[in-house]
Amino acid sequence: MSNAPKDPSQNRRRLLQGMGALPIAGVAGLGALPSLGRAAPPPTSAVNTTKLAVTDTEVIVGQLHSATGTMAISETGSIQAEQLAIDQINAMGGVLGRKIKVIKEDGASDWPTFAEKSKKLLVNDHVAAVFGCWTSASRKAVLPVFEKENGLLYYPTFYEGLEQSKNVFYTGQEATQQIIYSLDWGSKTKKAKTFFLVGSDYIWPRTSMKIARKHIETVGKLGSVVGEEYYPLGNTNFNSLINKIKLAKPDCIFAAVVGGSNVAFYKQLKAAGITGAKQFLLTLSVTEDEMLGVGGDNFAGFYSSMKYFQSLDNANNKAFVAAFKKAYGPKAVIGDVTQAGYLGPWLWKAAVEKAGSFDVDKVVAASPGIELKTAPEGYVKLHANHHLWSKSRIAQGQPDGTFKVVSESPELIEPNPFPKGYQ
Repeated sequence: MSNAPKDPSQNRRRLLQGMGALPIAGVAGLGALPSLGRAAPPPTSAVNTTKLAVTDTEVIVGQLHSATGTMAISETGSIQAEQLAIDQINAMGGVLGRKIKVIKEDGASDWPTFAEKSKKLLVNDHVAAVFGCWTSASRKAVLPVFEKENGLLYYPTFYEGLEQSKNVFYTGQEATQQIIYSLDWGSKTKKAKTFFLVGSDYIWPRTSMKIARKHIETVGKLGSVVGEEYYPLGNTNFNSLINKIKLAKPDCIFAAVVGGSNVAFYKQLKAAGITGAKQFLLTLSVTEDEMLGVGGDNFAGFYSSMKYFQSLDNANNKAFVAAFKKAYGPKAVIGDVTQAGYLGPWLWKAAVEKAGSFDVDKVVAASPGIELKTAPEGYVKLHANHHLWSKSRIAQGQPDGTFKVVSESPELIEPNPFPKGYQ
């Protein structure tokens, strides 16, 4: 999936050639950036008191994503973006004067494997932080391990909320920022009053649709739910679902189908005559990454709710897209979770340098209030609840596989992982 050259040194040269325009210096909380000839980094004994994998010259972190299996279509972008951020940080001198080394593990789209690999990274490798997971099922599988071993996870995916952990930083949207915002937009803009809910069969879609139903029928009083269906991860036959949708005739199909299933879902919708020209469909789970498999002609006219789209027109994003394409090839695309993955290493670096330590407890204590003024999405800030203040956006799929943003929240939306009335 990556178009990067096979020679890592060649890849690094290409990456560094594109870094000149990247506005790295605007990361609040970092203080003065390291440069050659400046004071020596602090001694390891002062910045690592809990036996993490930190030496005088390097710090080891982990990456834990699905490089294989049905979720690889979605998670490959996160792997690439996190590595891009790490390479850029290393080119600046690293973190507290130490270069970042990465141990990559493959969760293989299997939740027990994620738990096993997370324990290996924390207990055997003693990594200082982990950037990883995509599905809520994988996050729930590793959460007890991170809390027991006091590890640090930066989780990049939009998710259902209803969770807060000392050991996790959530760099994607939670439900109030994505689900509620998008439903209100659909009700107001598209006059939708009847909704058909469909998702893959695991915790994130089911919990998301529980929140959506409550907002539609009770809290937001938008209308009624006329259907609700779930299908196994990797499912490729949606003919029965499409027949049910045709019978229900909903104003809005509200979808949370993930991974490779998206390819079959949207191709079969089009084959059945359900297209963006005839049906309002709003999804929580199709980004530019999935569009590579789905195809713009199959998704054209439908809508996605995300906080980031590759087409965002701001200086931060232009520099990010240029650097990403230099690293991974001109045909590489960037989706919402890819961008959120990119934020993880920068937020961790900012917190470590603010704390003056790699120790997890100190990094956690230093994190609330940290800002990334260079975020490709524009600007984000870490809340005390470990989620990000960020904007919400709705975009319409185009035939060429890109997205056109049609709505944006006027202000940053405060994260609220435990919204009253939705639990």
